[in-house]
Amino acid sequence: MPLNRRKFLKKSAVTGAGVAVAGTAMAPNAQAAAVTGDGKKAPKRYGFTVMGTTDLHGNVFNWDYFTDKEFDDRAHNDVGLAKISTLVNRIRKEKGRHNTLLIDAGDTIQGTQLSYYYAKVDPITAKGGPVHPMAQAMNAIDYDAAALGNHEFNYGIPVLRKFQEQCRFPLLGANALDAKTLRPAFPPYSMHRLRTPHGRDVKVAVLGLTNPGIAIWDKANVQGKMTFPGLEEQAAKWVPKLRSMGADVVIVSAHSGSSGTSSYGDQLPYIENAAGLVAEQVPGIDAILVGHAHTEIPEYFVTNKETGKQVVLSEPLKWGQRLTLFDFELVWSKGCWKVEKVAAQVLNSNTVEEDPEIVTMLGDEHEKVVAYVNQIIGTNAAEMTSVEAPYKDVAIIDLINRIQADTVKQALASTEYASLPVLSQAAAFSRSAVIPAGNVTIRDVAGLYVFENTLEARLMTGAQMKAYLEYSANYFVQTAADAEVDPAKLTNANGTPDYNYDAVSGLTYEIDIARPAGSRIANVLFEGAPLADDKQFVFAVNNYRANGGGNFPYVAAAQLLWSNSDEIRNTMIAWVKAKGAIDPAEFASVDWKLTRNGTPVF
Repeated sequence: MPLNRRKFLKKSAVTGAGVAVAGTAMAPNAQAAAVTGDGKKAPKRYGFTVMGTTDLHGNVFNWDYFTDKEFDDRAHNDVGLAKISTLVNRIRKEKGRHNTLLIDAGDTIQGTQLSYYYAKVDPITAKGGPVHPMAQAMNAIDYDAAALGNHEFNYGIPVLRKFQEQCRFPLLGANALDAKTLRPAFPPYSMHRLRTPHGRDVKVAVLGLTNPGIAIWDKANVQGKMTFPGLEEQAAKWVPKLRSMGADVVIVSAHSGSSGTSSYGDQLPYIENAAGLVAEQVPGIDAILVGHAHTEIPEYFVTNKETGKQVVLSEPLKWGQRLTLFDFELVWSKGCWKVEKVAAQVLNSNTVEEDPEIVTMLGDEHEKVVAYVNQIIGTNAAEMTSVEAPYKDVAIIDLINRIQADTVKQALASTEYASLPVLSQAAAFSRSAVIPAGNVTIRDVAGLYVFENTLEARLMTGAQMKAYLEYSANYFVQTAADAEVDPAKLTNANGTPDYNYDAVSGLTYEIDIARPAGSRIANVLFEGAPLADDKQFVFAVNNYRANGGGNFPYVAAAQLLWSNSDEIRNTMIAWVKAKGAIDPAEFASVDWKLTRNGTPVF
């Protein structure tokens, strides 16, 4: 049955690379040697399945803590490890438990209020603290290995290390190196044995690779402690070693998309979404479990340039919405196992019920978090929503910018920068965020800011801000002045996500969507006058953007004036608590608008 919180209550660490032996039972996927028509023995064959998840982002249950109800979206997807557990149990029963492995491609401990609660409110790092719900669930489901994701570092290395200690499976990161020794800071790989009825076991190596962008996105947590070289470089180093160690099969679990693109420009000499390049450039890989990009790739083949071999890639959809299956077929040839064929597919978690074992095991943790997010922290004079935020200046985004600007002004009040005007940026992270009229809860505010970003203040000029706005305006699809306007088709040009469109407060400006990208910003004013190129501003900006996320111009190189280690979400909650009452009339204003040849679109 779907999770119902009202009925809810009615219901030693392995971190090194090692060898796991899958068991001795006769494998249903194994074929005993038969005799062919010419009297010769047919080759021995064996098949096994590797299941994979990625970008779970703290989702155990099919529950949305921001809306306080069962998760749902337009496609009616379901989320959570409780659903994945049911799928895993089914596959293990079909294939034989000893013919399967279960791995993950990272981004595990950040993303929901459940994961936030056990990192910050009741932290796992406290003396005698709790076991992280994601560790409990993944241990119960019996994962074999997981790669590190970039969001594993959001709460700092101590939280990550504690989570690692609590997991009964290795967290892998061949390209997460100690900054001083340049040796792996986490196990690079894990090795697993699958027993067959034909003599020698099949040795399966899982190589874990994480995202180089960690060096930018979580600079405050990792600088001077860890370094993150490119995926291709480290795969080229480790895959031959794994083969020399006797690996019959090499699988890469990569927290890196397949597109070959980066969101941080030239700030690092590495590619963010490099999984396809790893397959193309590094020989000896049989399959890659892809993560990070939050896209669904059931099966995708890349030809290795050196060997001509087809490498299969698969990325299951985020949050436990899908489970990847890699089905391997091996043949015994010349005294060793050879991969003859690999196929991939994804299973939809909305086709099954939640595993009652997982639901029951973590019921208390769920109820604690539900109670936490439903705490009333203030009142609101008029409802605010983000439904139109991608194409209109709306009050709910103004609220974020007001809070950020107030926070930065207060922080710089006694400094030499106190007299400079403060601008602020904010993006619509969710198109369904609502702060209702009347009582306001933690989840109302948290649902508006779903990422664990922190706040910084950077020194910017008028000219730089114009360039920043111009870059942000790439988000809009060019629409002729006489064309019909469909709001559903105005945004996300060239795949630009909503979180990479910034609305800036403190200036007024127009975005002419009839013009081509790069020449859209018009009538930029500051305090009613044209913005001077040499005018200096303090820019309140989140750390993701300030550290290069989205590759916006100038901001990453701009002088840092102040930074805060607390999440913007917490800053917002504290601001509402301190004021006690929100009134959009105090901060809402139309500072930007879409136009076509000077005529407003809306």
